[in-house]
Amino acid sequence: MSGGFIEPELRARLRDLRIAPRRAAGGDGLGQHSSRSRGAGLEFAQYRAYEPGDEPRRIDWKLYARSDRFFVREAERDSPLDLWLLLDATASMQQADQARPALRKFDRACTFAACLIEIALRQGDRFALATLGRQSPLLLPPGRGARQRDRIVLELSRCTAAGDWPGAVAENLIGARIAAHALVIVISDFFDPAALDLMRRLAGAGREVRALQLLAADERDFPFSGGHRFIDPEGGLQRRVDAGAVRKDYLARFAAARAELATDCAALGIVFATHVLDEAPERALRSLLVDAGASR
Repeated sequence: MSGGFIEPELRARLRDLRIAPRRAAGGDGLGQHSSRSRGAGLEFAQYRAYEPGDEPRRIDWKLYARSDRFFVREAERDSPLDLWLLLDATASMQQADQARPALRKFDRACTFAACLIEIALRQGDRFALATLGRQSPLLLPPGRGARQRDRIVLELSRCTAAGDWPGAVAENLIGARIAAHALVIVISDFFDPAALDLMRRLAGAGREVRALQLLAADERDFPFSGGHRFIDPEGGLQRRVDAGAVRKDYLARFAAARAELATDCAALGIVFATHVLDEAPERALRSLLVDAGASR
């Protein structure tokens, strides 16, 4: 089902990506040891029955020849991984560009979520999803395998981005479900300061947090001219301006806000990446994942 969010060309480029936490799981402090889990690691651990979604290359064909049943080789990895994806589902995520009105920021957020799920599925990791918007939070607890993937993708296909950022009750409900060893990836435009506040609390509680900011090209470039009316999709406030007259000031303020967000994330130890809708998703994925093994 994830094919609805991932183009075939992008799917092919996911094969060499992996999700690796920067620290071993199982520890909030001194005296903790790296735990061992079964997955797509290096040291052989055991066989298990084949499940839909497993990669064919992991099937032991010699064992199949002897038993006429499919078994997958599992290996031990140093750290288990629980991946939590927190998606901004507020009204600002409905923004699209004039050149591509059918592609919203929330659509691309779902693509990134589906990509990360595919990588976690390949690794044998658990993954979970929560959305934050006007609706009651969509909260799907950690699970693994193709059924978990399909369930999440189905729920995302039904989800609508609307309203503003939820209150503390919804945030606390989500935060309480995230284990201390989990890796949390927040996908948002970060236009609401509450999104950064949530990451600050999660990071302060010992969770490893990464952030992916999604922007429309129109937000980055401000390609407007003449009289133009702008509407806040969450608050409903409207403002009519001469776009040409305010463009320079807007671009300066927008660049400063992006730089401030990146600086705040760095100060919190949060890996930060940015994606604009006219860019290829692979670039942001690599920025979010490839260098994650090194401290920032």
